[in-house]
Amino acid sequence: MPPHIPAWLTIHPEVSRALEHHLPVVALESTVITHGLPRPQNLELARSMEAEIRTAGAIPATAAVLRGEARLGLSPEELEALSRDDHAVKVSRRDFGAVCARGLSGGTTVAGTMILAHAAGVPVFATGGVGGIHRGDGFDVSADLPELGNTPVAVVCAGIKSILDLPRTLERLETDGVPVIGWKTNQFPAFFSRDSGLQLEIRVDDAVDAAEVLRTQWELGLKAGALICVPCPPEDALPMDFVETAILQTEEEAERQHVRGKALTPFLLAQLAELTDGATLRANLSLLRNNARVAAEIACALAANR
Repeated sequence: MPPHIPAWLTIHPEVSRALEHHLPVVALESTVITHGLPRPQNLELARSMEAEIRTAGAIPATAAVLRGEARLGLSPEELEALSRDDHAVKVSRRDFGAVCARGLSGGTTVAGTMILAHAAGVPVFATGGVGGIHRGDGFDVSADLPELGNTPVAVVCAGIKSILDLPRTLERLETDGVPVIGWKTNQFPAFFSRDSGLQLEIRVDDAVDAAEVLRTQWELGLKAGALICVPCPPEDALPMDFVETAILQTEEEAERQHVRGKALTPFLLAQLAELTDGATLRANLSLLRNNARVAAEIACALAANR
């Protein structure tokens, strides 16, 4: 085990060996497995994301809490068990103490995964979309945003979930000093859609360029993370207007059913999949796999120039 790993974090042996030898590792979240996708797509997706990372030359490290133990890297059996666990909870920064003390199991959010990745010295993390500021309520702010402002991990994503307030979320990220970087694009992607109409000031066109920006940011002593925003693959992306119409309908249904708090995002995503005959689910699965591959390329570039 690398000497810098804290005692409270358990690292899978394969991931530990990779860290000891300075090989590329990509962290993965697990709320997409426990709360984000229906069965059996959740397990299929988890396996395919790990496979994408391996194919690109890096080691996958799925984060989770299992029976009160913070983990980075899961065995195939543990991954499957987590995907079937009806009692798994969401684990963000505020939840670790209670979840670990009570011996519970859960999927780590973007914020929760960033904490475990940074503790292990893993600088790159792949996910689907990042949380942000909910529409119409400036007080409903995801814990992902302050974590990005304080934890130096690069999060490869398809932008902010399009059910959120994208302009206000980008303003908050700017305030917190988080660079938002377009992967081969000058446009901020909107999760299911490739273009939100919002411009980005930083663009990278390959993994070497991305790695150089990240390395320089952290060598300067800046503590913030970074968003690497990868548009959804064109064959599965959806028009912004089509998605926006569906979102408005799902928001009305959430209001009617009084869905609030951490239940809101999973509810809206499930409703969107139903309203669009599965088109948003297909886009979600596609962008998750694509983000895993891009994250692995960036991790390899960082490791090569260590």
